[in-house]
Amino acid sequence: MGTYFVSGDIGGTKTLLQAAEWLDGNGHVRCERRYANREYLSFSDVLRDFLGATSALGMKPPLSACFAVAGPITEQGIRLTNLPWLMNATALEREFSIPVVKLINDFEAVALSVEVLAADDLVVLQNGAPRATGMRVTLGAGTGMGVAWLIWQGGRYIPLPTEAGHMDFAPADELQVRLWDHLRRHFGHVSVERILSGPGLVNIFNFLMVESGVADRAQALLGSDGAPQVSDLAFNHGHPIAMKSLTLFVEIYGAYAGNLALAGLCRNGVYVAGGIAPKILVKLQEGGFIKAFRDKGRFSSLMEEIPVYVVINSKAGLIGAAEEARRMLGALPAGSESAPHFSEVDDPGISRI
Repeated sequence: MGTYFVSGDIGGTKTLLQAAEWLDGNGHVRCERRYANREYLSFSDVLRDFLGATSALGMKPPLSACFAVAGPITEQGIRLTNLPWLMNATALEREFSIPVVKLINDFEAVALSVEVLAADDLVVLQNGAPRATGMRVTLGAGTGMGVAWLIWQGGRYIPLPTEAGHMDFAPADELQVRLWDHLRRHFGHVSVERILSGPGLVNIFNFLMVESGVADRAQALLGSDGAPQVSDLAFNHGHPIAMKSLTLFVEIYGAYAGNLALAGLCRNGVYVAGGIAPKILVKLQEGGFIKAFRDKGRFSSLMEEIPVYVVINSKAGLIGAAEEARRMLGALPAGSESAPHFSEVDDPGISRI
């Protein structure tokens, strides 16, 4: 008989939950469901529905659970930014009689997925010359900008969550200086996330519309949720300003990824994840991203040695949370039912659907 564990990826609008069984040294997904958050008053309501579904399938209660949540985790608790939800690991353990529950940052989860992603989950932008056990970094633009480091420790990679998306934006040329000035007058502080995110792509588009004289500064342009419109205008209609917006977005993305790679000396890889990257993969592959990534003056030759990948598996966060929940089984107290003991080196990681 196997051991069950639960994982989840909780965003601002949706929650994806998965129950898996650890059996004979392999993970097997037994149940996976997607929930619209607006239909539930709390995360507990979502989890209660999910565990009811797994019970109906004949699954035993889980022995561990790990949930990836967008935002900083404080003492295993979080108040979600875009939802009136409070989550606390200890409270969830008690409410659902799960021996151990852990909350992790959403990009910590993406970082955890790196070790178990399949080869076809990645697209290579630069092969580089990877160095085993070297530092890694994951970053990704979506609703915001997420970043997590990966440091080799104790025979495996340990994720370090950050809020590096809120670092200052550093313009690299005159056009970017004008973009910075435009956003500074609108927002005050100009973080990387003001540019490298869905709303950030819209900020770039609106700025270039004003810059080109097509629109007046006082005119209402695309709203913060207009990133799909910008992409559609660029890819399907050849709209010149939308195309220029994506080009500028990719160049700034590459420069920022390069800054992170230098800051951590990430000789074992930079992993570009998030919701936007797979949708603009063709632009990332054109060369502007890697050119900006390498453009670090005296360190340009070093930048050529750092591998760069795009994560195209949209479930990377869930995969990472599942990997952590699976790992947590080994930390259960002696005597816990079916608690497995396994080698970190030999574990193949969870199977995926």
